[in-house]
Amino acid sequence: MKEKEEKMKILSKEIENCRKCALFKTRNNVVVGEGNLNAKIMFIGEAPGFNEDMQGKPFVGKAGRVLNELLKHINLKRENVYITSLLKCRPPNNRKPLPQEIKYCSEFLNKQISLINPKIICPLGSYAMNFIFKKYGLDSKKISEVHGRVFRIPTLNGILKIIPLFHPAFAVYYPDKKTILMKDFEVIKKLNK
Repeated sequence: MKEKEEKMKILSKEIENCRKCALFKTRNNVVVGEGNLNAKIMFIGEAPGFNEDMQGKPFVGKAGRVLNELLKHINLKRENVYITSLLKCRPPNNRKPLPQEIKYCSEFLNKQISLINPKIICPLGSYAMNFIFKKYGLDSKKISEVHGRVFRIPTLNGILKIIPLFHPAFAVYYPDKKTILMKDFEVIKKLNK
């Protein structure tokens, strides 16, 4: 565990010092990610929002409260999973990530995935899903068609399960849709036994 902690410290410094795109000019804090470095389950969001940028932690705003509820729904503690985002800096006005930003930041995400070596990756939203699908050679899909489905990828470390999920903000904007997210999270519970 010590070795992983050291590697994550080095990676965090690398992310904090990144100047590859213009986002470093407008951010307050870098949001590397947090959680258990030996987590079996990794959640990957799109990019930090206002609250995340202010606190330097992932999913601490309204969408974070929804994520916490969903984790509680399946008896998972936040400290037992690892939570991060595709981008590590907040895009101005919460705009969508640009291709160049994804290209630069995904290098860090790839290192995080490699370091944590999760058994289950849950991309939250279409940007994270598209990146993960491309990374693992899956055909591009609409998240509305594949949310809650399990994609099994053979790797050198065994079978990696990818479960695309709607972003928790979906339930913030459409509270009546929270049951869809709850049902999708139940798929994680079944696989996490």
